[in-house]
Amino acid sequence: MSRVRGPRRLRRLERNVLTAASVTALSLTAGGCVVVHGEREVLPATTRAEAAEALQQFTDAYNKADKAYDSSLDAGFVTGALGVIDAARLKAGHANNPAGNPAHTPLTLTDAKFTIPKKAGWPRWFVADAKGNKGGGARWLLVFTRDGLTEKWRAAYLTLVAPGAVPEFRKDKDGWAQALPADSPELAVAPEDLSQGYATYLKQGGAAFAAGPHTTAWREQRAKNSVKPGLATQYIDEPLTNGAYAPLALRTADGGALVFFATHHYQKQTAAAGASVPTPNQSVRALTKGEIKQSLTMEFVSNEVALDPARGTGAGKISMLGRVQGLTSAQGG
Repeated sequence: MSRVRGPRRLRRLERNVLTAASVTALSLTAGGCVVVHGEREVLPATTRAEAAEALQQFTDAYNKADKAYDSSLDAGFVTGALGVIDAARLKAGHANNPAGNPAHTPLTLTDAKFTIPKKAGWPRWFVADAKGNKGGGARWLLVFTRDGLTEKWRAAYLTLVAPGAVPEFRKDKDGWAQALPADSPELAVAPEDLSQGYATYLKQGGAAFAAGPHTTAWREQRAKNSVKPGLATQYIDEPLTNGAYAPLALRTADGGALVFFATHHYQKQTAAAGASVPTPNQSVRALTKGEIKQSLTMEFVSNEVALDPARGTGAGKISMLGRVQGLTSAQGG
């Protein structure tokens, strides 16, 4: 025969159940980091040891894929802008060299430094800054992300920057960095608006971006190439901000931010009557659909890293530190 419990006993029972549920919500990651309701608690994205392991796993997978020209070998370790650029590169390589990469040289990343933000919610992410044996002595900046504790760390952004160009980050007493939200009003341009702002700048110029190889020099080169005897070249630039392409920002010591973001670009070459489009290289041909008669439209994805100053400081201009762009497809016409 069951006994009817009074209101007080029921309330005590409910409290006990909630306490038990809270204890159950505690879990330990492989690195020993306690997570309590990871979607709400402000916690380091990972441990330094786990970050180093993620970088090594990426490097191993990248080398295997590059040697075999097989994107399936590193597909689980890349995502976002880097993922689509890498997949297209390997696809073109395999089309031209089905037996593998005859010029393969293993990538090595040394002197790695890890900047790990302390934040709430997913995705969690961190930045690896390492010296690579490729890229002319540049530092390799890789951003690793994941959307849950059971997921692998994947590299979403890769940019190359000059040694010494990486700024100092603001960190707490334990060495954890500070991530800024995409809609932060504290910066000259909110991170979520940077991709559109860059696309607009490439089209019409303006004062938002500081002069440099990825801004004024690139616009000048485009203007020079836009009209040549028998050939016209058009450019279309679009923002790329959804899902794994979302911008990520780290607070710098001066109050600004280092922002990683992506953009989408098209370049169309059209030959005049009696002329022809210049023959593209074999990598472009491997990614081209249709026959190239009078036109060739190439599609690119680019990932960038920029210094976004604090609102109201100095000239307030965005400084582009690095950009890696890759052809993802092409269409003849």
